[in-house]
Amino acid sequence: MTIGLLLALAALALVDSTSFGTLGIPVYLLLASKRPGGLLVYLATVAIFYFLVGVALMLGLSTVLERFGDLLRSTPAYWVQLVLGVGLFALSFKLDPKGKPERRFEPRVGGPRVMVLLGLTAGVLEVATMVPYLAAIGIMTTAGLTAGQWVPVLGAYVLVMILPPLALMGLRAVAGAWLEPKLERLRGWMSKHAASALSWGLAIVGFLLARDAAFYLFFQRP
Repeated sequence: MTIGLLLALAALALVDSTSFGTLGIPVYLLLASKRPGGLLVYLATVAIFYFLVGVALMLGLSTVLERFGDLLRSTPAYWVQLVLGVGLFALSFKLDPKGKPERRFEPRVGGPRVMVLLGLTAGVLEVATMVPYLAAIGIMTTAGLTAGQWVPVLGAYVLVMILPPLALMGLRAVAGAWLEPKLERLRGWMSKHAASALSWGLAIVGFLLARDAAFYLFFQRP
């Protein structure tokens, strides 16, 4: 496990931490209630959901690699990865919703069951757009990490994803009056620009995939 691999995963986790499910909804919940219980239940649900999805994907991809590992690590496969990375980067500009009206969603705080359901709903809705997470799973799989290596790395990944709202929660506890108007502005900004997060996510993931493939094809290949 290299430093470069860990840095790439950390970058992807930070991108994931800015999604609507991991930052947007928590900001709404912070402003909707001064009690942290509901938000903690929501974040725990999101983290567990992502972790379990990641475990399932890692086990599935590991099985695929056992059968097609040499093919997936071949030069043609890296060319496909390079094209995919460049394609995702180009697609990000097409999906940038500048000038387009965006739908707004404002969740409300409820009991533990409601928060668990909200967390599961957010996770399920974002499965189709969790491009950074899927890229991280792919990177860990192709790196050939053992279960003893990728399980804690995956756990650390989902923790990084929920760090920003946890930090906001702690900051609010000590500087609520100062933070409140800033959270209001952040909520307004995220409500207006939520869809553009997907565009940025695709751009970053495309860059990382293309960079990884280019490094192998042009600098590391024997």
